[in-house]
Amino acid sequence: MVLSKVAGFWILFDVLLAQLLQLLTVLWRGRADGLSLTSVLLQLYAFSCPVVFAVRHNFPLEAWAERLFLLIETASIFLLMLRYQGDTLRGVRLLLSHCALIFLLVTYTASSLISKMQDTILPAIILSKLLQARANYYNGHTGELSRPSLILSLGGALGKTLNYWDSYIIVESLFHTVSACLSFVLVVQMFYYMRQSGTKKDKNM
Repeated sequence: MVLSKVAGFWILFDVLLAQLLQLLTVLWRGRADGLSLTSVLLQLYAFSCPVVFAVRHNFPLEAWAERLFLLIETASIFLLMLRYQGDTLRGVRLLLSHCALIFLLVTYTASSLISKMQDTILPAIILSKLLQARANYYNGHTGELSRPSLILSLGGALGKTLNYWDSYIIVESLFHTVSACLSFVLVVQMFYYMRQSGTKKDKNM
């Protein structure tokens, strides 16, 4: 029961703070080096699906407000990434297109298709983490990835894994386990490249 409570807190912190801390890190440093654009796009998709589902089914705002904030934060990160690459206009066009697509999905798409989109959220998040880990490997650093954000995401992923294994939902449990493993890889990469950077500084001194 204690583990379940701790897991719940980690999930809550992950939802409320992880993406916000990443956004603040990018804003504070004025660059987005190391962040995978494709990975952020997949996150944007994953956070859009619950919003589309909730609006289509007329859920009260308080039931999905945190997902809306996640979507706005991720969209802001995406726009800042393109802005720092000198491609602000493209970022604005893509986000406007994304908003138009959400409107079309909410207004005209069959409810059955929107429900099926919910099933693709976890695979999208897993692929997002995999692409970011791949980008870290090829870049040789984690760039402007927020360290607290990565740790919170790992805690949230472990919390969800624990909750789903406890409820015996096997397929969901496996997906969350893979997600937690990839979050662990990202945290290991973070500490490894921090150590490498510290070793290089010591040699230069």
